[in-house]
Amino acid sequence: MADENATPGYSPQKENYAKRLRRIEGQVRGIAKMIDEDKYCIDVLTQISAVNSALQSVALGLLDEHLGHCVSHAVAAGGEEADAKLAEASAAIARLVRS
Repeated sequence: MADENATPGYSPQKENYAKRLRRIEGQVRGIAKMIDEDKYCIDVLTQISAVNSALQSVALGLLDEHLGHCVSHAVAAGGEEADAKLAEASAAIARLVRS
């Protein structure tokens, strides 16, 4: 339930997130190169684990920003929007936990 007119909670950290994602993108390209070069399986798996951890860190940061900005504002306003934002956040958390 995105509000196209609202400023995302992560906006103040946008450049930081962009840098982190570019770094992760480079790591993923590095993993592909490792596969192309027939690198040792455990080394490839170690790099995949590092990428997963980095993505999880970004996801948790975004979730924290969302809870602190979007959800808290909706809860303060109350009503159906608050219920919807809480349900949306709960579903996002469930997806993160399963991943």
